[in-house]
Amino acid sequence: MSETGGILDLDITGVAHGGVFVARHEGRVVFVPDTIPGERVRVRLTDTGKKSFWRGETLEVLEASPHRQLHVWRQADVDIPPEQRPGGADFGHIALEHQRALKLEVLLDALHRFGGITDPVATMSGVAPVPALDGAEADGESVDGTGWRTRVSLHVDADGNVGQYAARSHRVVPLEDLPLATPAVERAALALAASEPGRIDLIQPADGRVRTLPRPVPTSDAAARRGRGSRAATPRHRKAPAPEVVLESVGGRDFRVDAGGFWQVHRLAAHTLTTTVAAALGALPGDAAAVDPDAWHLDLYGGVGLFAATLGDLGGSSTRVTSVESDARATEHAGENLAEWVGARAETGRVDRWLARLAAEASVPERERLSRGVVLLDPPRSGAGREVVDHLTSLAPATVVYVACDPVALARDIATFRAGGYEVASIDGLDLFPNSHHVEAVAVLTRA
Repeated sequence: MSETGGILDLDITGVAHGGVFVARHEGRVVFVPDTIPGERVRVRLTDTGKKSFWRGETLEVLEASPHRQLHVWRQADVDIPPEQRPGGADFGHIALEHQRALKLEVLLDALHRFGGITDPVATMSGVAPVPALDGAEADGESVDGTGWRTRVSLHVDADGNVGQYAARSHRVVPLEDLPLATPAVERAALALAASEPGRIDLIQPADGRVRTLPRPVPTSDAAARRGRGSRAATPRHRKAPAPEVVLESVGGRDFRVDAGGFWQVHRLAAHTLTTTVAAALGALPGDAAAVDPDAWHLDLYGGVGLFAATLGDLGGSSTRVTSVESDARATEHAGENLAEWVGARAETGRVDRWLARLAAEASVPERERLSRGVVLLDPPRSGAGREVVDHLTSLAPATVVYVACDPVALARDIATFRAGGYEVASIDGLDLFPNSHHVEAVAVLTRA
């Protein structure tokens, strides 16, 4: 059986990057979601157009893993038809500790295959759960890894249904519950009434009050989706209101950020990442463990200045740190958030272009300061890329801290850093997205 729609009984042998699992049929890899290595499952083929691999969807578990549990999001469990399972919690059927073991496996495999690290285990201690604030268990991760999302994007279809897309589709599955969200966000989501087609963002900042941000599709697109003829309606141009500015709190410090701007999704993620970065830098030997206030430090893809503030805290009030971010609103907030450090600046610009200009124009004293500094980068899921990494290795900072949300992108960039004279000092895996396949990592690299 090799056609789309065909049914196969398959043995799951491993986990792959991207929230899918690996089976084989007549020598060909078949990627299947909603299962666990060691299981035997009944699969319906959904894509047989590739020579190297197929894709399928799990219809039934024939032999279950001891790590299988009732899905934390009941709507997404394997006994629900695949087209009715909402996406976003693709590991929710797996016991939490085993989720972390699988994430570690994916991360180590990426570091070996794409990063060229022969013994990646030596650089890592595992994938750790989010710690409680100040050791208070009541503030830590929930037992089942739910209730952590402070930011959720929901979709509204042409019929007014509000929910998440079914996995790997644009079909809206109406919500019955939203267990990964905080209780306040879940209540707000379930109370939403039908609205214009598009997206609705729910945000719960530090003050605890949930904001609702409708993002309707343009009028012409909405009309087309409702089937109102072939002629596009004239779009209505509305003046966008000024974005609301909210406060997020980390380590006793407030950060200004637009309600719809970027901030970490897990309610404890910003605290976890900043403490992990500080601990990783502090664990380096000798002078590398210090953030020299007389050096020049960079916070790339800096957002509203979260990590620049971390470097400033480590170096003191006169620390010279520059945050670079392409979003002008975020840069504006970063300037305000970093005001207590006399040597801090926030600049708007694409990181690749900003670094190219710096590499071409930096003076000898500036290069010397950079050579004693820390560069922290928190790139998008696609990674920093060869051009950015090559510019950084040419500037030769003493230490690079890379905050990554994609194992393969991290590993590829690490390979480029290693080719440019850097070696991995440590990598901390963090489970900032429980019950999903996503894993965060903080890698520290030093000049070889």
